[in-house]
Amino acid sequence: MRKTLQIPLLMLPLLASAQSFELSSPDVAAGKTISRPYLYNDYGCTGGNLSPALEWKNPPENTKSFALTVFDPDAPTGHGWLHWMVVNIPAATRALPRNAGSAGGKRLPAGSVQIKTDFDTPGYGGPCPPKGHGLHHYVFTLSALPAATLDVPADASAAQITTKVEATRLGTATFTAVYQR
Repeated sequence: MRKTLQIPLLMLPLLASAQSFELSSPDVAAGKTISRPYLYNDYGCTGGNLSPALEWKNPPENTKSFALTVFDPDAPTGHGWLHWMVVNIPAATRALPRNAGSAGGKRLPAGSVQIKTDFDTPGYGGPCPPKGHGLHHYVFTLSALPAATLDVPADASAAQITTKVEATRLGTATFTAVYQR
């Protein structure tokens, strides 16, 4: 009997490490339409421009920081539209509160840095696709990184940072929400 109990107990660490890295939001549901508080408030859109609260669990082993992006691949720019980018989120962090992406990033964990987006400012910019352009997908991606800070120049572009994140990430957690007008 004792051997039977030992085998499952020995497997517990393996089962725990096999849990998937997950990202979710109590404000924006995967596969669902993004609501007005989280939409942009300019260019004819009348949202609240609040970044949604985000939560995650089960990051990969050896995670030292996180990088977050919100990206619209359907934007008619030829390269999509970056709505939000935050790097150097400390590894102990498991959530960001609603409106963490406000100008100045005062609600972000200490050490986190917001990068200039396609709105030409750092911070969250909510969805505001062109009228009649159809359904747009907003991909929320959290990357687990092996370093506490990204080794990039202070004036690095979002594209340079994305390249560094993709080259070094330990894993990603993602979900997609939608919006059209």
